[in-house]
Amino acid sequence: MQRTHASSPGLARRTACVLAIAALAGCATPQQPPPAAPAQPSPPPSAAARAPQPAAQAGSEQGFARWVADFRAEMRAAGVGEAALRDAFDNVQYLPRVIELDRAQPEFVRPIWEYLDTAVSAQRVATGQDRLAQVRSAADAASERYGVPASIIVAIWGIESNYGGNYGSTPAIDALATLAYEGRRRDWARGELRAALRIIENGDIDHARMVGSWAGAMGQTQFLPSNFLRYAVDADGDGRRDIWGSMPDVIASTANFLASSGWQRGQPWGVEVQLPPNFDYARADRAVRQAGSQWAAEGVRSMDGRPLPEFADGAILLPAGARGPAFLVGPNYRAILRYNNSDSYALAVGLLAQRLEGGPGVQAPWPRELTPLTRSQVIELQNALNQQGFGSGEPDGLLGPATRAAVRRYQASAGLVADGFPTLELLRRLQAP
Repeated sequence: MQRTHASSPGLARRTACVLAIAALAGCATPQQPPPAAPAQPSPPPSAAARAPQPAAQAGSEQGFARWVADFRAEMRAAGVGEAALRDAFDNVQYLPRVIELDRAQPEFVRPIWEYLDTAVSAQRVATGQDRLAQVRSAADAASERYGVPASIIVAIWGIESNYGGNYGSTPAIDALATLAYEGRRRDWARGELRAALRIIENGDIDHARMVGSWAGAMGQTQFLPSNFLRYAVDADGDGRRDIWGSMPDVIASTANFLASSGWQRGQPWGVEVQLPPNFDYARADRAVRQAGSQWAAEGVRSMDGRPLPEFADGAILLPAGARGPAFLVGPNYRAILRYNNSDSYALAVGLLAQRLEGGPGVQAPWPRELTPLTRSQVIELQNALNQQGFGSGEPDGLLGPATRAAVRRYQASAGLVADGFPTLELLRRLQAP
C-alpha cells in the first residue's frame, strides 16, 4: 500500500506509494480469521540471509554501526525511551540487499494487461471470495464505520500480501536504518525510522515482529510506519494496533486510511465505458474532470447501458491508450491512488473488488500486440521530445504526467490520436531524420 514505495506493489505498488500503504480504523467485533487465512507474521530472515558480506561490506557495516550509534543518541535526546532503543538497535543489522533493491532500475516494463492478469487472476478472485466470507463480520463493521466497501478492503489485502500469505519477512527497523544510512532517500527513511521507533515505544509491536517489505512497508496491507501512526486502529480492543496478526485491526486500519484519503460513501470507484467515435482523446486525463452527466451528454456510455455514476468530477482513464479499454473514474479511484499512486494498482484494486462482488472483469480487449517501451527507450523518447520542443522534463525513463503530456502535444502536432500513450512506432517516428 502506501508506497513511496520503494512499491510499495503492490508496491506496488507498490510507490508508490512502492511503497506507501496505509491503515484504517474500525470497531469490528474481535475475530481472528480461520487457519486458512494466515494472520501471523512471516518469520524473520535467517541468520544466513542477514549475515554480513565478507570484505566488500566491512566498510559499510562499520560506518553503519557508527551511524546507528549517532542516531540512537539523537533519538535518546529527543525523548525516546531506553527500552525502545534497546529493542530497536541492540541487534540491528545492515542489509546490503536492501541497498541493491533500492538502486535497482529495471529495464523492462510490464504492460498493464500482464499485471492485471496476475493481480486479478481467477485464483485470486476465488481465494478472495473465500477470505471475504471468513472476515465478513470485521469487514462489514469497518465498512459501516468508514463507508468503504468490504470488497475494496479485501481487494487491497489480496494485492498487497496475497491475503496475508506473503507480506515480507524483512525487519522494518533494519531496512529503514539501512536506507537512512546509505539509500537514495535518506531523509525520508530517517523520518520513517523515527515513526517506527514510536510504534515500538507505544507498545503496538516489537522489533522482532515488525516485519514487511525491503522498503519498510509493514503488515498484511503494507503500511509505512508514518501511515501506521496516522491511520492504524485497535479494532479488536486489545490495546494494540496490530496489522500483522489481528484481522479486525488490519481491516479497520485499511478502511480508515481510505476514508481519510477522501473515500466517498456509496460511490463506486469507476466503471468501464465506451467512448463515442468523435471523442477527443486528449481529454482522457486525470486532470480533466467533469460531472458524469456531462460525459454522458458527450456520448460516453457504460458497457451494460446503465446510467453513468453520478460523479461530480469524473475523469476518463485510458491505461493502454486509445486502442485499449476506457474507464470513467471518480473520487474513490483517487483515494485508492493515495494508497499507491499507480494507475495499474488502483485499477487492479477496483477490478478485483468488482469481481469479488460477482461483477465482470474488463470487457474491451487489451492491445496485447503492443510491446511496452523499455526504460532506456523511454529516456530516448524523452530526449527526442525535448529536442523537438515538446518539453517532457529531465529524462528519467519514467512515464509520468509530464512525459505523457509531451507525447500528447507531439501527437496533436503530427495529426495523430493524442492519447498520450507512447509506442515503439511513435518513438521511431520522433527519431526519424
